[in-house]
Amino acid sequence: MAVFVYLYFCVALCTVLFFFLIRASRCRRLRLPPGNLGLPFIGETLQLISAYKTENPEPFIDERVSRFGPIFTTHVFGEPTVFSADPETNRFILQNEGKLFECSYPASISNLLGRHSLLLMKGSLHKRMHSLTMSFANSSIIRDHLLVDIDRLIRLNLDSWTGRVFLMEEAKKITFELTVKQLMSFDPCEWTESLRKEYVLVIEGFFTVALPIFTTYRRAIKARTKVAEALSLIVRQRRKESEAGERKEDMLGALLAGDDGFSDEQIVDFLLALLVAGYETTSTIMTLAVKFLTETPLALAQLKEEHDQIRAKKSEIEALEWVDYKSMPFTQCVVNETLRMANIIGGIFRRSMTDIHIKGYTIPKGWKVFASFRAVHLDHHHFKDARTFNPWRWQDNSGATSPGNVFTPFGGGPRLCPGYELARVELSVFLHHLVTRLSWNPAEEDKLVFFPTTRTQKRYPIYVQRRNVSKLCKE
Repeated sequence: MAVFVYLYFCVALCTVLFFFLIRASRCRRLRLPPGNLGLPFIGETLQLISAYKTENPEPFIDERVSRFGPIFTTHVFGEPTVFSADPETNRFILQNEGKLFECSYPASISNLLGRHSLLLMKGSLHKRMHSLTMSFANSSIIRDHLLVDIDRLIRLNLDSWTGRVFLMEEAKKITFELTVKQLMSFDPCEWTESLRKEYVLVIEGFFTVALPIFTTYRRAIKARTKVAEALSLIVRQRRKESEAGERKEDMLGALLAGDDGFSDEQIVDFLLALLVAGYETTSTIMTLAVKFLTETPLALAQLKEEHDQIRAKKSEIEALEWVDYKSMPFTQCVVNETLRMANIIGGIFRRSMTDIHIKGYTIPKGWKVFASFRAVHLDHHHFKDARTFNPWRWQDNSGATSPGNVFTPFGGGPRLCPGYELARVELSVFLHHLVTRLSWNPAEEDKLVFFPTTRTQKRYPIYVQRRNVSKLCKE
């Protein structure tokens, strides 16, 4: 028996070694992008994670682009990965979704979002669900149904701000309450706040190694279980109501009423991922918009002037309307510049479905690819003074210094972020009420930094003072 086990072990070991030798031989025959695969198994994962837990993650890509060029090879999250900081290559990846590339994310993200999340869906199912999601966040829906709640919930939150306020934390409350309202028709309450606190732990686990020995990932998995259980209760309750003929006009109502016959698990995964998308990204953009404006007094003054003029035509308690949103040209410049510098979507992971030849290199079949939008947006070759906040660059509708579409804050192709217009509206309404109702100064002992990360999510205190809105408003 012992001899048999020994022989079995030897055969297995030889098979594994043979596989790696074949793969190494094949890779040598291909012209891979230059780079460094780092340590065995771990690769450069720890360097990537540590960069994104600091206040400035740029050096991870900056250093490698400087050494190897805009397309380079690395090894992260257990797999060899080609990083692209080249806009043409990024566009090629986006346009060939489902043909040459398929969606593929690190295990930490996939496990925490769930296999039925929109981010991980493929083929015709993704197409249908993407279309459904966009139908709940298009311009007409925002104008006719969502804008009134966006305005109300933002005003409700800002009215509670006094003295020292932790900006990122408050922005997260706003965006989470907005997203829960849009998806499940819940107004802010103890249940939504309890759910939000668990979401904070879930999101902290995204950029970790997907092994339970790591505390952050283990804590994130536990929080994800709690979130799924809470959402499951809501789905079961709403399913009973739907079967009894009651229906609410929200995303959950549409999922329950559809012809696809989704299970509770599928709906929970879908909602859980949409809550992450609507909550984490937009709150980061809100926080950084305030940071950039605080550091650019001329931009802040021009923004205030634009919104004071809008508020002067309305009563103190009158909500913004769609025509007001469309009367914010400089605000849209601020939004574009904040999106460019803050990057609501830093990049996308894909997996090559076949050997792919591009820019003189070969990306082997099965390799991960990361198209970095962030690297392009912050590249001086594509945007003049790329790391300087300059909203005026967008006044001639061309913020880029090089030809082609290099501005992709919401991705593109079949997986264009379905909430792109909604995010712009939420940020615009937030800025309107912020500058017309409050003035603020950053806390000297803890100034805003360039890039909010999980480790610093409770920082960014500002001291706020209330403006006399009645002086701006019509009698």
